[in-house]
Order: sequence, then C-alpha cells, then structure tokens
Amino acid sequence: MTPRENAIAVYNRGQPDYYGDLMDAIVLLPDPVLMRDIPPQDGKIHPDSWGVPYVWKPGAPGAHPYITPDNVVIKDIENWDRYVNVPSLENLDWGPAQKVAEGVDRKEKFVGIMFGGGLFERSHFLLGMENALIDYLEYPDEMKELLSVIKDFKIAYIRQMAEKVHPEIIFYHDDWGSKQNVFLPPAVWRNIIKPLQQEISDAIHDCGMIYMHHADCICQPLVTDMVDLGIDIWQGVIAQNDIVKIQQITEGKLAMVGGVDGPAIDVDGISEEAIRQEVRRAIDEYCPAGRFYPSIPNGVCFREWNNQIYRDELEKYGRRYAQEHPVT
Repeated sequence: MTPRENAIAVYNRGQPDYYGDLMDAIVLLPDPVLMRDIPPQDGKIHPDSWGVPYVWKPGAPGAHPYITPDNVVIKDIENWDRYVNVPSLENLDWGPAQKVAEGVDRKEKFVGIMFGGGLFERSHFLLGMENALIDYLEYPDEMKELLSVIKDFKIAYIRQMAEKVHPEIIFYHDDWGSKQNVFLPPAVWRNIIKPLQQEISDAIHDCGMIYMHHADCICQPLVTDMVDLGIDIWQGVIAQNDIVKIQQITEGKLAMVGGVDGPAIDVDGISEEAIRQEVRRAIDEYCPAGRFYPSIPNGVCFREWNNQIYRDELEKYGRRYAQEHPVT
C-alpha cells in the first residue's frame, strides 16, 4: 500500500498494512498567508498581517504572539471595528505552493494545506487571552460580530485555496482548550463559535476537501459538536482526553490522530523502553475501535534521540499490530 492507500484503509475501517501518523501521508503546501506572516527568528517584535505582534526567539520551535496592554490590537471590544484591518487576499504569491503541489504524486500522498489561527485563536490574538475570555462572557454580540468578519476572511481564503492549488485536506488549526479543559464554557462556545464554524466547515466541504481540525488540547466536552460540524478528522488528540470514551460517544464518526503522550516521553533521562511502552500503550488502547492514527499530537519529540526511538517503535509496532489484529 502507498501511504495514501494505507491512510484511506484506516479511515474506512479497512485492513491497513500498518497504523501510524496520518501526517506521514500528507504533503503540506507552503500557505502564502502563513509564509507572509512568519517573522524572523531574531527575538524582536514583528506584526503579522492583522497587526498582531509576534516574537520568534532564537532556539524556540516557533513564533508566538507577544501581547501587552500597549500593543494589543483591539483595545475596546465595543468598538472593535475601529481597530481591525482585515488583510487583503489579493496578489498572493501562490507560485511556491503550486510548484510543490505539482510535484506530489497524489496516488502516493494527499496534498494538504495548513490553515492556522482559527476563530478562537484569532480572537485572542487580537484581544489578548484574558480580555478575550472576558469578552466572550460579557460581550457576546460584539464577539459574534468580530468572529463573523474573521469567518468571512477564512471562507474567502478557503475558496482561493481550492482554486489555486486544489488541496484535498484543509489542516485547520484552532485550539479550543488546554491540557486541563476547554477554554470557554461549552454553552458559550456553542452560542458564538459553533454556528460560524459550521459555515467554515460547509465551505471546506463545498470545495470538495477534507476538514481536518487540529486542536492538541482537551476537546472532550465538544466532541459531539465536532461531529455535528462535519469535522472529518480531529488531529492532535492528547492523551488527557478519555479517548476510548470519545470513540464510544461519537460512535466512530470522528476519525482521530494522536494519543501518544508526547510531553511524557520528550524528557531527558527517560529510558528507551519507557518511550516504546508509551507508543504501544496508545496503539493497544485506541486502535481497536478503528479510524485511529497513533502519533504524538504535535508531531514530534523535540529531543532527537527520543524522536528516533518514538518513530522506530511506531513503525515497528504499528505494523505488527495491524498484522496481528486483522480487520474482520
């Protein structure tokens, strides 16, 4: 089987050659908006296309918003429209993405595109986390207005993606929680975010693409809503969720990627056997229900030796498990 065929077999509850990370079957294209907004890795503040200040410190794995009371974009949610300038989607350079897409054998792998800064993330980038959490509770109407504008931007970009590079998977990012719980009370999330997220999901599917939602956090209180939204795949499922219970309550309607407790094995001094044991645990516990791709939710161990052991065990035991537990 090609990586694509194997991934499809898992998704359709067929017999795969192995169980492993779905991301290995996807070639992610360089998203021109994302590439435009990546700051230099110089430790200095650089605004993105929405005006949000970012810092990428030398040695850090990525850039992060650096928001203070002085530089926050939206200083008053009741007058949010005075502060928000929606970036233009005209004259984007799709050349690099098109070149990569043309080089992909779509019989071997899927073509995907990473789509960061979902509705919740973009809102707290613009407001600051503390202010955003308060405003969701105290100013729901204004938050709906703000998120509707962000939603329109995202849908327009989804349609442009489909036209320019025809990805098969939209890798949409929006972390709705932490390792302890969801950030918003579910009722608030359902009232403000869910209806707008439904429009985004519909746009993805209208363009004939798979909606893979990245959220490496607790999402358990929202999983039936994720099924309602038509999310095809949840990527980033951390082990702090009760994954077996989620598989039961969603009745297998939500394919999932993750389950290996990355932070638990990405530490100094851990034994090789402990890393291998965690990989085997995830496969043994979550793969029996089907439609599960075992992996570290954020993709890798940052320590090279740890990652080598993790990848080796995932390849070996994922293949062995598929052979010893045939799908009937």
